Amino acid sequence: MSQYFEVHPDNPQPRLLKQAAQILHTGGVCAVPTDSSYALVCHLDDKAAAESLRRIRQVDARHHLTLLCRDLSELATYARVDNRQYRMLKLGTPGPYTFILEATREVPRRLSHPSRRTIGLRVPDHRVTQELLATLGQPLLATTLIPPGQKEPLNDPHEIRDYFQKQLQAVIDAGACPMEPTTVVDFSGDEPVLTRIGRGDPARLGLQAQS
Repeated sequence: MSQYFEVHPDNPQPRLLKQAAQILHTGGVCAVPTDSSYALVCHLDDKAAAESLRRIRQVDARHHLTLLCRDLSELATYARVDNRQYRMLKLGTPGPYTFILEATREVPRRLSHPSRRTIGLRVPDHRVTQELLATLGQPLLATTLIPPGQKEPLNDPHEIRDYFQKQLQAVIDAGACPMEPTTVVDFSGDEPVLTRIGRGDPARLGLQAQS
């Protein structure tokens, strides 16, 4: 049975976030809110937890997992970026953008794309997730909370708990999320490429959507 934490969306209770962080530290997979949708998250360095996360979503190693970071201070540990890319990242963080970046050797091979050595990274603009990341003290491995065989993420925390109660160790309820996917920008080539237009405005990054 999943533990259920009802937290205030603007002033989350530190006691509850500490409990959730402890569950993540000990290998749990949790559902958390973000500025786009609910996400499944687990500890970055826990291989078994990462495998469990993929199994819950029923995705294989080719599916990009994302690092949820509190800010860009950890960026150099996990990704290689040049000055121009960094300036664009600063423009889009925190915010509803996912950046595909060249992974460093610090990223476990099992977490990066098997053929491209890339990693997704994002800094969500959501108070609860920001505070959880601060409590945990490191990024989380994440994927959008879409049930197997469905196309849309679940947005009701009670429904999430009912659906995944035997698979998740915790659900953090901070109310409904916007239910619009992130804008995805691929920085792994010579020029940035918009691979998905979502909630984040490309113009904020100085990019134009292809007509």
